[in-house]
Amino acid sequence: MSIKEKNDLLLLIDKLFKGDISENEVENLSNFFSSHQKLNEWPFEIEAKSGYREEIYSKIQLEIAKRDKANTKVIPFYKRSLLKYAAAILIFVSVGYFFLNKNQTVNLNTPIIVNNNIEVGTDKAILTLDDGTDVALEKGQDYIADNLTSNGEEIVYQPTGQAGNNVANNQQPTTKNQIAYNYLTIPRGGQYLVKLSDGTQVWLNSESQIKYPISFPEGETREVELVYGEAYFDVSPSTEHNGSKFKVLTGAQEVEVLGTEFNIKAYQDEDFIYTTLVEGKVLVNNATNNNVLSPNQQNIMSNVNNDMLLLNVVDMYSITAWKKGVFSFKDMPLNKIMKVLSRWYDTEVIFINKDVEEDKFTGVLGKEQTIEDILFTIYNTNNIKYEINNKTIIFR
Repeated sequence: MSIKEKNDLLLLIDKLFKGDISENEVENLSNFFSSHQKLNEWPFEIEAKSGYREEIYSKIQLEIAKRDKANTKVIPFYKRSLLKYAAAILIFVSVGYFFLNKNQTVNLNTPIIVNNNIEVGTDKAILTLDDGTDVALEKGQDYIADNLTSNGEEIVYQPTGQAGNNVANNQQPTTKNQIAYNYLTIPRGGQYLVKLSDGTQVWLNSESQIKYPISFPEGETREVELVYGEAYFDVSPSTEHNGSKFKVLTGAQEVEVLGTEFNIKAYQDEDFIYTTLVEGKVLVNNATNNNVLSPNQQNIMSNVNNDMLLLNVVDMYSITAWKKGVFSFKDMPLNKIMKVLSRWYDTEVIFINKDVEEDKFTGVLGKEQTIEDILFTIYNTNNIKYEINNKTIIFR
């Protein structure tokens, strides 16, 4: 590293801690962290301070999270590649270290890859109409019906009361006595946004399904059902609907809101339902318990006995980043990380080496990255051997 490069780096770090660093400078600093992992590449001024690199890394994460909250479009932590694999958007780090352990040597053996058929996820969904007809919604393809339109990335319903009296494409008009429902099913490897007739927006993650009316009857509670999976809700306020409340049903749980943003995670292969409040206030209840959530709180309900636990959320960014094109992991075991990734990449994961299942990592992943880039980063950082065989990932 030249003297100029060192001085530029130290200047950026100084600006980071003073809080006057620009968006481009944050990106340049994060790119440096992703590509300079050898111990002798770090200036003495940084290496001499115990834990200083970790502190800088945390400040960068906080800065990007803050800008993301302010609607910054540059979401991925590491945006562009400087070295092959080394600067992949996903940068995993062992717990206690943010880069390579100085006593660790990189295994240069090539991972085993047999017919890699694992594809990056995309916008896609299956719309089930009121009469049971299924319509495939895919990125780049438009779909238009009497009361809805889709551009392949989102589906938008006409505002309540504007769908008209005509029936088209097997849809039935909503009346006080008869509510017509649609289902939107997101397969593994998919994601989609639905804008309901009341203006509520719902982002749906991979392997999820939601049931909702094509139009909400005036004066009645607006009610939808997250059948399974994960969804982020931005609810149209009750003040815009004559005080009508909004409810989300999920298994034995009910979430009642007046106008707010929150995330519900309720996958069928998990033992708990996680409801996390971003803005506003919600009431989470079941047959035996209830909790009122304030912003930055999370309700965890057991699917076994319906018990509830209320927690304060420290890392809201990691919980909600998925809807903005990012997966964020903080001190998460590898087996749980791979469960998240397996839904997006529609792949099966097998751990033959059980010792690595609980290895914890921290990092941010852009959802457009290939699975091969991600796995190679894990392998290069921690020598965890893997094999790709068609659509199966095996850790040996």
